[in-house]
Amino acid sequence: MRCFNVRLITFAVMTAAIKSAAAQAAIPLVDIKSVDPTILVELRYAGRHNLTGHPLYPPGTLALSRPEVASCLAVAQAFLRRYQYRLKIWDAYRPSSVQVKLWQASHNNDYVADPETGAGSLHSWGVAVDATLIDTWNRPVSMPTPAAMWHYVGADPAIRSHLHLLQRTMRDAGFYGLRTEWWHFTIADWQKYLPPERAKRAAQVFGTHWQGKL
Repeated sequence: MRCFNVRLITFAVMTAAIKSAAAQAAIPLVDIKSVDPTILVELRYAGRHNLTGHPLYPPGTLALSRPEVASCLAVAQAFLRRYQYRLKIWDAYRPSSVQVKLWQASHNNDYVADPETGAGSLHSWGVAVDATLIDTWNRPVSMPTPAAMWHYVGADPAIRSHLHLLQRTMRDAGFYGLRTEWWHFTIADWQKYLPPERAKRAAQVFGTHWQGKL
């Protein structure tokens, strides 16, 4: 019986992943660097620096997003260049198959979206990115730790300044942030890019503009 249950659960997860992949097959995606080559890309899930401890993307994976998202990122990049900073993208479009693996590895972590609830991750619809700042020489700048939330309460003025610049830049370029993840940004009108029923369920799960999951 136990073996049967495991097989049943595995089949259910695989079926959900297949259905979700089919639903997203028509998503128009572009390479973010094709819109603005000056944006640096360092996909965390292409290496071991993620919660699973091993790569989830194959070598050479591009940072993809909907064209509207890429255009907004280009606007943000143009603004940052005035202050001698640039964007680095840690994640963009995330296939549903990868989201399933993250969910399985997270053990129901509060920061990972269940791929079977609501819309799953907004990354999987091409409307969200994870981003940070670098300087014009591609060097990282001081930013909050992953444990820090949107409102950094630490004592380091440099971190406060960098985070405020990133948040203000992304807001003015047309993104919402998340209360629990300072690096996560979703295009402001994300709901129009999802099927109506999916958007409705996602809005119920995510709550406000400043709450949500990976």
